[in-house]
Amino acid sequence: MNKKSIRAKRLVFLLGGIALIAIAVRGVLPLAAGQPKEKAADGAVLVHEDSRLMVPAKSSLRATLATAVVAEQDIAVPFTLPASIEADPARLAKILAPVTGRIVVIRKRLGDEVKVGDVLFEVDSADLAQAYSDDRKAQAALALTRRGLERQRALDQAEISSRRDLEQAQSDYEQADSEAARSRARLAQLGAGHAQAGPGRLAVRAPVSGHVTELNAAPGSYWNDATATVMTVVDLSSVFVTASAQEKDLTHLYVGQDADIALDAYPSQAMRAKVGLIGQMLDPDTRTVKVRMLAANQDGRLKPGMFAQATLRDKSHRGLLVPMAAVVQSGFSNRVFIETTPWTFEARKVVLGAQVGSDVEVLSGLQSGVRVVIKDGVLLND
Repeated sequence: MNKKSIRAKRLVFLLGGIALIAIAVRGVLPLAAGQPKEKAADGAVLVHEDSRLMVPAKSSLRATLATAVVAEQDIAVPFTLPASIEADPARLAKILAPVTGRIVVIRKRLGDEVKVGDVLFEVDSADLAQAYSDDRKAQAALALTRRGLERQRALDQAEISSRRDLEQAQSDYEQADSEAARSRARLAQLGAGHAQAGPGRLAVRAPVSGHVTELNAAPGSYWNDATATVMTVVDLSSVFVTASAQEKDLTHLYVGQDADIALDAYPSQAMRAKVGLIGQMLDPDTRTVKVRMLAANQDGRLKPGMFAQATLRDKSHRGLLVPMAAVVQSGFSNRVFIETTPWTFEARKVVLGAQVGSDVEVLSGLQSGVRVVIKDGVLLND
């Protein structure tokens, strides 16, 4: 009997404890249910309601978020091409020796400035001496046939000689005149039209103004290769900035397009240029097209071979730009937050285009006139 009484007492105590717990829970739940929702949200930084995000009046986000209205505008998308400095081919002359012979004097050295007509070097040539000899013979034959023709004309007028003799004298004169013209043209081709130092010495003169940038001969050397360059004269007062454009860039290029040139040698000194020529053929090795821009170089700071970058802008079109800070990445998509009502926001997925400075173009997902979070939008991305 004692054991049964002990078990009964334990059961009574257990049921009493359960009853007390139930009473306590019933007393607390009404109090919690009776608190207003507003009080629960008073301390919240951000309140979610379906797809909307609301920033309460006392939220710290109100001090950090910033918004702006997005409006359609003209957009010129920039793109950058690798480039280098090249000499203008129209201002570059590779000087050849027009005759074989010994180079006896070099008048201009590497780096020297030259003007059109200046003597660059002199060649002592047997070929030139032969050309002078042929010219003298041709001139003598021309003078002889001229006198013979005049004599036959006088005899013909006096009806002393036959008509055939006059015709023969006319033919001889015309042949001598043709040979004299050929010999003069040969001397002119050799550049021997100017006064020479001697009958067999040819003074080679500069065809363009500029500076001597290459010299491959020395006084006393014998030059027997008429196709080899003795020296190179280049006028670098204007040079080409030559960019290499890939096939995908061709639709964005046009003659007269403005370009900003940044030189590796002078990173803080950008310059402007215009596209003057777009190549007609692709380089089969690099699959690129040459884009040439003429640049003034009076101070000579642009050296052929320098590396540069050419930033060009596509033709402008209407579109939407938003700051890069307004775009929030969410997984594999990009989103911006728009303000539907004051301090109420919704996320919109957008498709982005090219970056323009610190902004980025929005291709789809956004309309003109909406207000977008442009600062600290990432704080809404929870």
